[in-house]
Formats: sequence, structure tokens, C-alpha cells
Amino acid sequence: MRKLVNAFLAIFVISFLLILLVNYLNKSEGYSGGNTITVYNWGDYIDPELLDRFEEETGMKVIYETFDSNEAMMTKIQQGGTFYDVAVPSEYAIEKMKEEGQLLKVDHSKIPNLKNIDERFLDLPFDPGNEYSVPYFWGTVGIVYNPKLLDGMEFHSWNDLWNEELKNEILLVDGAREVIGFGLNSLHYSLNETDNDKLQEAKEKLVALQPNIKAIVGDEIKMLMVNEEASVGVVWSGDAADMMWENENLDYVVPEEGSNLWFDNMVIPKTAKNVEGAHKFINFMLDAEVAAQNTDYVGYSTPNREAMKLLPEETISDERFYPSPELTERLEVYENLGKKMLAYYNDLYLEFKMHRK
Repeated sequence: MRKLVNAFLAIFVISFLLILLVNYLNKSEGYSGGNTITVYNWGDYIDPELLDRFEEETGMKVIYETFDSNEAMMTKIQQGGTFYDVAVPSEYAIEKMKEEGQLLKVDHSKIPNLKNIDERFLDLPFDPGNEYSVPYFWGTVGIVYNPKLLDGMEFHSWNDLWNEELKNEILLVDGAREVIGFGLNSLHYSLNETDNDKLQEAKEKLVALQPNIKAIVGDEIKMLMVNEEASVGVVWSGDAADMMWENENLDYVVPEEGSNLWFDNMVIPKTAKNVEGAHKFINFMLDAEVAAQNTDYVGYSTPNREAMKLLPEETISDERFYPSPELTERLEVYENLGKKMLAYYNDLYLEFKMHRK
């Protein structure tokens, strides 16, 4: 009997120690709040040195994870399992997450550095009053190309991509809104088109582009363009800036028909475990010096007015990345088209991709 009691006691002690160990590991993994913060961001979208600096200044450990599309990010946050304290969705995703109750309101009193943001990037239609989001970066979608590999060919229109001389030369970012979007733009239709006939027309036109498409890729598009394994890419402006910094033969253009003007903002998911830490992180990222360093590393356009004062004049005067008002008027922000229409965009995109097989 004593052996049986001792066995039960041993099992109890071991179970208790295991529970303590799991709780400790959870804290160290950022799932229990307190002195940790879990950040969910796009790939290669922050200077790693700034994460180290935030940890040193606050004593909080940063758990950093990345995603490659708004849709993947929203799905993971909705499913739960990992409790992110800060995420960085784009404008239409923010609007969708608001509607579905996935976000907490931002306490502006805890983000004094919000004063550094240019008013042009505040109070936008997808989040009036910035109740749920704070600007991070902004930019465009356009064409990056290598004139050296193209015998001096230049690009002014989306329709230039259909040139027969570009067979197996084009790389596309793997995004439904981006790809269907430039198909719509090439026909002078809105990026937020909901007419089925026009959307089908855009898809069929994109199918006709297939012979020119070398690959549909993610973050590796930067390496492929820099290494001159392709001569043309449809990319986000910040990626283009990175490529051009590493390979001076590259150039970037926003086509004359117009394109996407996008905004990525920081938000606090409803399931956040460290809301106080989330506010500290957001405020840290809005510091002028921090934002300038991050802009220099990432290559995208900053909405931080005070950070721009610390950047080289040649950077902020480059209209390829800080467009003129005339070009900006031809740009569109992605709207939240609703679950049914977004699913239709995704279906069209999958149909387009299937033609590559």
C-alpha cells in the first residue's frame, strides 16, 4: 500500500513540476504577456537591430514572427493558438478585422509619438480617427526592370508587360489583389472592381500574359532580380528600392494607368496578452530616429514627418517612392470588398495560376 501511495505522490510531484515548466516556457515564448511581446509582421520588414534596442530599453523580450499575405495573417489571428500583441496588416485587412471584432482600440494617450506622423496619413477611410491602427509604411505597386538586359526597353504602361519580347522574363509577387489589380488597371478598370464581366476580362487578359511569366514568387523576388535571373518584376515599391540599392542597373516605375496606393499600419489584435507592451512597441517604432533607421533598412516610404527630416534629401525627393500629387491622384487604395467578393478575387487568381501547369 505504501508503494502505491509513494507512486501516486511521485506522479503528483512530477505533474506539478511539469505544469510549472510549461508555464515558464509559455512566458518565455511570449504567450503569457508580462515581460514579453509577440509581433507579427511581413517578411524582412523591420531592422533587426531595432528589436534588440527595444528589448534593451524596455526589458521586454520580443517574439517575432512573419507572414507573406494579409489573408494568411488574418486567418492565423482568427484561429487563435498564438496570441499576437502587435500585427501589421494593410488597409483593407484592417477594415475587415475591425468589422469582425478582431482588433482592440488604440489608446492614443499611450502613443505620444503619434504626433510625428504626417497628417496626410491619418484619419483615412479604412480607419477614421485611427481608432484601431497606427501608420507604419506606405507605398505603391509597380514595375521594376533591368534596361541592361532588355536592350534599353522602358516601361510606361501595364500593357508593356504583354510585349512578346518578354517571353519567360517576368516575375510576379504572389498576391491576388496585386495581380488581378494590374490586370484591371491595364484595362483602365478600378482596382476595386466588382463587376463580374470586367473581372473575368481581366483574368483572361492575365492568362494571355502567361508565356511571359517566369515565376510567381514571394520574398525571393528581390534576390532573383538583383542577381539578374529575370529582367522584369511586378513588385511593391519598397522591394524595388532594396533591389535598386543592390543592383544599380534596375529601375522602377508606376504605370501611367495608375496602380495601388497601399498603407500598412500597426494594430493590436483582440487576443493580445500584453496590451501595455503593444502600446510601448508602437510608440517606440514612431520615434523619429527609430523610424528613420527602419526606413533606411526596409526601403519603403515612411509616413513619419519627423523621420523624413533625418533621411537624405535624395531619398525623400525621389518621386518613384515619394510620388508627386499628380501621380497620387491616379492611385487607388484597396477597399474591403466583402467576404464574397474577396473570395471571388482569390478564385480568379487561382484559375489564372492553374494555367501555368
